[in-house]
Amino acid sequence: MKTFILAASAAALAIAASAGIASAQSRDTIQIAGSSTVLPFASIVAEEFGNAFPEFNTPVVGSGGSGGGLRQFCEGTGENTIDIANSSRRIRAGEIEACNGNGVNDILEVQIGYDGIVFAVSADREDFALEPVHVFKAIAAEVPVDGEMVANTYTNWNEIDPSLPDQPIAMAIPASNHGTREVFEERVLAAGCEAAELPEMEEEAMEAACTALRQDVVIEIAGDYTETLARLQSNRDTVGVFGLSFYDQNRDTLKVATISGVTPSLETIASGEYPVSRPLYFYVKGEHIGVIPGLEEYVAFFLSDQMAGAGGALEAAGMIPAPAEETAEVQSRFDGREVLTADQL
Repeated sequence: MKTFILAASAAALAIAASAGIASAQSRDTIQIAGSSTVLPFASIVAEEFGNAFPEFNTPVVGSGGSGGGLRQFCEGTGENTIDIANSSRRIRAGEIEACNGNGVNDILEVQIGYDGIVFAVSADREDFALEPVHVFKAIAAEVPVDGEMVANTYTNWNEIDPSLPDQPIAMAIPASNHGTREVFEERVLAAGCEAAELPEMEEEAMEAACTALRQDVVIEIAGDYTETLARLQSNRDTVGVFGLSFYDQNRDTLKVATISGVTPSLETIASGEYPVSRPLYFYVKGEHIGVIPGLEEYVAFFLSDQMAGAGGALEAAGMIPAPAEETAEVQSRFDGREVLTADQL
């Protein structure tokens, strides 16, 4: 009897799991959420996909930030879970483990191209020629003075460096739910912290000193870039952090800063000259392939020359295309169902 109960329980669990996947069959529209940076690109592809493949519904694309999209993606399988998570950073090992714990095991990574993170001000403000150390000294909670860490009292940019504008310090940066925040911390704050030459301290204390931010001049934006733009419009002294593609769409109202003497552009990001750039991704739930109509076709269409290639629709919208051979390798890995695991990261 005990053996029978255990076998019955195992069978029930297997049936429940398969029912969760099969229940997605009652939904025939691809559901996507995640990165606000990838959002405009995915929206273009979704619309064009609907036109090119009338046998499939047009995918529904939402935002929520990279972290928010991946959390939804990892909630499980079935009708009430999304099929694809857009992300402006690579998925983390802990997120894969959370996915696996909820039965999402077939995680397929698709790298689509590149984007740059830019610093911009209202078009009527002075030019900014920034270095990472300027940004760190402007917004760090504590800064080094005569070999000691002291509370940050800088009020204007020109107090940090006379070459910068005589303008009050105010910054709108992405909150932690955005992939842009991670790149901002790695490529700007960490680099600026190192250049600031902090006094010697324990590793844990150093990490805290490099990432602790002022509360008086920093606004963390949990929404998308339109919210950051609204902050610049309400306080015209604000320096905002955006994706290059969003800046390109708002050149009439924004002025971009140089970083380490380099102006962000498609060319300087593609060449690697501009220092604050990152790859863009989306993640496909392999369990839904063959269940939700059009998933394989959507991936192939997204990676096509027409969309993601040089001269394609996404380059026109501001995404930097990956080299053709790199995109071909991404498609090959997807076609071969090469699942991403936590120990690969």
